[in-house]
Amino acid sequence: MKVELNVLDFLYRAVEVFPQRLALVDDPGVQGTLGRLTYAEIGQRVKGMASTLDAMGYKVGDRIGIVSPNAGKFLISYFGVSGYGRILVPINYRLNAEEVQYIVGHSGTRLLLIDPEYADVFSGVKVEQKLILDGTEDKELFAPLREGASVPEWLGDEDFACSINYTSGTTSRPKGVQMTHRNAWLNASTLGWHTTVTDRDVLLHTLPMFHCNGWGMPYAVTGMGGTHVVQRKIDGESILSNVEQEGVTLACGAPAVWAATLQGAEKRASEGRTIPGRDLMRVVAAGAPPPSRTIERIQGELGWEFIQIYGLTETSPLLTVNRRLKEWDSMDRAELARKLAMAGTPSIGVKLAEDADGEVLAQGNQIFKGYWEQPEESAKALANGWFHTGDGGLYQDGYLRILDRKKDVIITGGENVSSIEVEDVLFQHPSVAEVAVIGVPDPKWGETVKALVVLKAGATATERELQDFCRERLAHFKCPTSVEFRDELARTATGKLQKFKLRAPYWEGHDRLVN
Repeated sequence: MKVELNVLDFLYRAVEVFPQRLALVDDPGVQGTLGRLTYAEIGQRVKGMASTLDAMGYKVGDRIGIVSPNAGKFLISYFGVSGYGRILVPINYRLNAEEVQYIVGHSGTRLLLIDPEYADVFSGVKVEQKLILDGTEDKELFAPLREGASVPEWLGDEDFACSINYTSGTTSRPKGVQMTHRNAWLNASTLGWHTTVTDRDVLLHTLPMFHCNGWGMPYAVTGMGGTHVVQRKIDGESILSNVEQEGVTLACGAPAVWAATLQGAEKRASEGRTIPGRDLMRVVAAGAPPPSRTIERIQGELGWEFIQIYGLTETSPLLTVNRRLKEWDSMDRAELARKLAMAGTPSIGVKLAEDADGEVLAQGNQIFKGYWEQPEESAKALANGWFHTGDGGLYQDGYLRILDRKKDVIITGGENVSSIEVEDVLFQHPSVAEVAVIGVPDPKWGETVKALVVLKAGATATERELQDFCRERLAHFKCPTSVEFRDELARTATGKLQKFKLRAPYWEGHDRLVN
């Protein structure tokens, strides 16, 4: 027998087995919040959403976009949209209106759901229909299934996209990663297995839900009947308060999230207040490999277990896992932290290799179907039966170390920034003759964006002027935090920028060229 995999399977089990268990603790101070809901109540709202979308004329395969910080309605949309054959398009709310407009247009999104805090920001985005998630405009969409209303049947197709997740790549426009139900299902299952998700877990959503569908953890925790606690904005003290008040045991996020948490813990310690979660809490980190000192502090000062994973949106995202082995139990904290700073071992079902240039290649069931409406880019990424990660690494003795980023992508605070996109904007400034955008180490964000600029003869411009020029045209997290003026930029004989030479001075003293 073969039954098509569907992300709705995770919710189905939770509703069947744990109907009266607390499923969701939504952020209480937000317009349109859902409050505290059981799995039975979540299930009824998911059915209600599917029924209402059907009544509104949205069919199987239609794209439904959502641009929002973490919210209970985001969690419901994973199942209420994707589980019934429509395709969710999660959009980074930190983007500007022009960038969101591109994603909406490129994906063919018909309905766009917008968080009320960002209603004005995205008011000019053109789409067939918009709904503000304020509890009024969207009241019917997120209401429990009405008595007598029908729920649309979808037989399912595990190779059908459950979502299209846009990621910054090496081009100036983002690419839409088609994640299938099979990709998402197997990713969630293996991630849950490697991180030992159980029915006792309380997940704090410190990771943006638009990031690769929360890395699949929302599915994994739901399937086991765990509780979801929504963390809308990242602040060290609020993270610690949620851990304390809601009994949180598990959270995911980029290294910058845990740096903020450590700052909050320092303040608590100085005030004589306890740090919650010791010996109970585990954190999963990805986005960029954190310094070993950060790992050491998480395990020592917080008393939380640290788990590192590595992957990309195109891999759903899990490729490798690094979690303390029993063979490491006798190591001191510093040595253990150095071990955990590696990307880790292949997750179940993943094969890794390196090509002749040292690029990390991967095979596995989590790897995406292809880029939406970009067959040539898809063919390049999946050439010769392997996914080409764009990262340089060393795979040895079952462990992967990421040493370099071969793509022109900078990961700052867990967000991908295309250096080419930033360069394209800076080239529009009338004083700029040449520009190279690179990632440089940063203790808070892992990496930060730096622009190396050559001005036209006789032209003038200041660092602040160029930064403001970018901020008017790009999401702020993409803009250079520093601008350095040069007389010339290192190039090959054919005129190609040699970014590895430009980056080298900033990475002296580092044993890898990513941070």
